[in-house]
Amino acid sequence: MSEEHSLESRLVATGTERLSLLGRYADVLMQGYTRDEVPLETLTEGALRKLLAARILWRPDEHGAVKLPPKVRELIAEMLADETRRHVNADVGETLEQIRNLVQSYREAVSLGEHWQQGPLMLRLRQEVDDLNGRFADAIDSLWQRLNSDFGFVSRLNDKIRENDRAQKQIVRLLDGMALIDFDELIDLVGSDGALRKLLISQLQQQLSQHYTNLREVQGRLIELMARFRQQQKQSRLVAGMAAFLREHPGFVPGNYTRRSEVPELFNHASPLHAAAAPALDHHRDAEVLTGLLHQLPVAAHRPEQAEVAGPAMVEAQSMVEARQQALKQDVERFYLDVVDQQAPAAGASSGTSALAYLSESELEWDPEIWLFQVIAEYQGLPREEQRAFRLIPDESPAGPFNDVQLIHDVSLALVV
Repeated sequence: MSEEHSLESRLVATGTERLSLLGRYADVLMQGYTRDEVPLETLTEGALRKLLAARILWRPDEHGAVKLPPKVRELIAEMLADETRRHVNADVGETLEQIRNLVQSYREAVSLGEHWQQGPLMLRLRQEVDDLNGRFADAIDSLWQRLNSDFGFVSRLNDKIRENDRAQKQIVRLLDGMALIDFDELIDLVGSDGALRKLLISQLQQQLSQHYTNLREVQGRLIELMARFRQQQKQSRLVAGMAAFLREHPGFVPGNYTRRSEVPELFNHASPLHAAAAPALDHHRDAEVLTGLLHQLPVAAHRPEQAEVAGPAMVEAQSMVEARQQALKQDVERFYLDVVDQQAPAAGASSGTSALAYLSESELEWDPEIWLFQVIAEYQGLPREEQRAFRLIPDESPAGPFNDVQLIHDVSLALVV
């Protein structure tokens, strides 16, 4: 216990010292973030040695310039939401392996009764799960930042299309990383421990479900934005091509395409217009022409058609359905009457008569599911006073270990006094 306490104290002291270095030399670090290398004019030899020892700065080679290490650059990019330098880390395999090792160590500590080990192991396990969840949340936040700005951190349309394609590939990698989380394996791993099941099953599954929903929405928005970029690219290429053609042919004058017999496909989008016309019957010259045209029209030959005698409406199918429904209702009513006759002497008994057992004993040919539906419907259709005389006892079970939907297998009807 004392060794662990001293180790924790050293970690806190070292971390506080190095975080204070970040704040003390923030101006120099930001200059190194925006440039290729860190300016050393404002740094003393002692400060440079401290920053190098704390891994806040690094020197790729002995004679090279001092630069920011990748982790510090990523930290600044995450805090600034700088999408030009932000990275989406979808590698969850190492984190899952660390979670498995911590769970096994925690369960061993519980079985051996080592209570002083359980607290630190559970803390590390919670931190690993939070890191995993935060990794997905940061990646989704980065994707939303790019979407809301229409990839504004790049200016050219081709760069926007490439960034969109890169974002879609990142979503695919994130979905592949989420698919590595096997909850069946985690259930077997945590066993019956309540704290582990709450952390690795309930909470993690709820968080992953939310991440899946957000990623699907982001993916749909990316595809929509890509279609808009492609439309803009097509229009810009058309304008650029026309401008290049006019530069090569400065004397080009567009022709009147409406007077051409064959219009190019580029302009032939609208259907042709036809002028409206009507016969002028008040002109005698036109009336004679129309009369001649009418006489030349062929006479339509109409063959007499024999009308079939209409038969009576066919209601046999509907009558059969109504007859079966009535027969089913009568059988269910007889079931209720038999329950009253059988259980009248044993008033107040807790057990009832099974509906499926009655169906089998009576050798009725109804489908068991339809029979149960009708028994329940008959009970629900009774008046309140008559319902209180019966008690419907369902035989049900949940649909699955994580599904609260109850499946009814049978119902029993009991008489209540």
